[in-house]
Amino acid sequence: MRVEYADISLRGGREENQDRVATAVAEHAALLLVIDGMGGHAEGERAAQVAQQVILEAFWHTPQPLFDPLGFLHLTLGRAHDEVVKLGLKLPLEHRPRATCAVCLVQKGAAYWAHIGDSRVYHLRHGNVVSRTRDHSHVELLLREGLITAEEAQTHPMRNFVECCLGGDPIMPDMTISRRRALRPGDVLLVCTDGLWSGVRDDAIASAVSSSDLTLRDALTGLAARAVAANGAGSDNTSVAALRWLGD
Repeated sequence: MRVEYADISLRGGREENQDRVATAVAEHAALLLVIDGMGGHAEGERAAQVAQQVILEAFWHTPQPLFDPLGFLHLTLGRAHDEVVKLGLKLPLEHRPRATCAVCLVQKGAAYWAHIGDSRVYHLRHGNVVSRTRDHSHVELLLREGLITAEEAQTHPMRNFVECCLGGDPIMPDMTISRRRALRPGDVLLVCTDGLWSGVRDDAIASAVSSSDLTLRDALTGLAARAVAANGAGSDNTSVAALRWLGD
């Protein structure tokens, strides 16, 4: 499996970085992961750390290529949710640690992904967005129904409110899991927290990672810096990981 990959996380205008980002690349499979600890809740950073540990350990302890990628994503995110829930069992429900999550698995010329909340997965090809996840949020619903434009969504007062997440309520949250997505050489899979996509449009993300003048790391570094600058002094933690598929 031939790939190029990179990840970056910026604190932005916040006092601490509650995001976690990782790329795990083995001989026959790779995993991209971002987790956004929810700063409005207790110990968002710890929630993100625990969820990251659960998911990465599951990946490294599962024979690869994975026999059932979609089952792996479902079970592993469920396990991560349970562990984050445990962090807050003694706290009132509204104060329990929470996090959003996006994860993408690549193997055997295909990608599989899952997300909870408003952390995103993008499938990019030749400077265009082939597909992206749809946030579990009220603003995303308004956008899909045509009640607001993409530009209005960027500044909507409820843009940071998500409808499901890891942690909090013990009931398993809604998660969206993709079908198998075939890859072509040069395709890029990208996962990011809302700190990135809130400051950089989808077309700009696609264009940046397709540039032949930049390495993937340089492209991600530039995108993250642009997002932080665009979001101003109060910019959120901004994290992104990406993998360029070069072939088996």
